[in-house]
Amino acid sequence: MTIRIGICTIEQVCELQEISYETFNETFKAQNSPENMKAYLEKAFNREQLESELSMADSQFLFIYVDNQVAGYMKVNINDAQSEKMGEESLEIERVYIKKEFQKHGLGKVLLHKAIEMAAEHHKTNIWLGVWEKNENAIAFYEKMGFVQTGAHAFVMGDEEQIDLIMTKTIL
Repeated sequence: MTIRIGICTIEQVCELQEISYETFNETFKAQNSPENMKAYLEKAFNREQLESELSMADSQFLFIYVDNQVAGYMKVNINDAQSEKMGEESLEIERVYIKKEFQKHGLGKVLLHKAIEMAAEHHKTNIWLGVWEKNENAIAFYEKMGFVQTGAHAFVMGDEEQIDLIMTKTIL
C-alpha cells in the first residue's frame, strides 16, 4: 500500500465535492435526518463554497492517496481563516474525512502528523479541531493522538444545533 499526500487544487474541486459528500454521508447519515443532511451538504459542499475555500490563502486542502486513489482529505486553517478565534499561535484542522473503505489503516494518523508538520512550518504551537460530541470513535482517536478537550461550540446541521467539542494539542 503506497500512501502519499498532495495539495488539492481548484482544478480538483469536483473530486473534492464528491469525496466530501461521500465521507460526510458515511459518517453522519445514520444519526441525522435526511432533511438536515441535505441542507448541510448543499450549503457546505456546493461547488461555489468549495472554490471559495480553496482560494483562501490561509486555508489548505490536502488529499491523501492510497495507491494513487483518493482515500480522504484534510482541511487546515491558520490565522483569520480559523473558524474560531483561537489566536495567531494556532492551526485549525477543520476537516479530516477518510472514505469508509480506507478507515482503520492509519491514514488519519498520517494526516494529523502532516498537520503537526505544517503547524511547525508556520511557527504555530497549538493545533485544534472541533468534533461532534456524539462521534465517539473520532473523539477516542483524537485523545489517543494527544488532543484534550478545551471547550465546545455550536455546529448547525440543517435546522438542528449540535455541539462540537473543541480539542487541542500543544506542539513544541
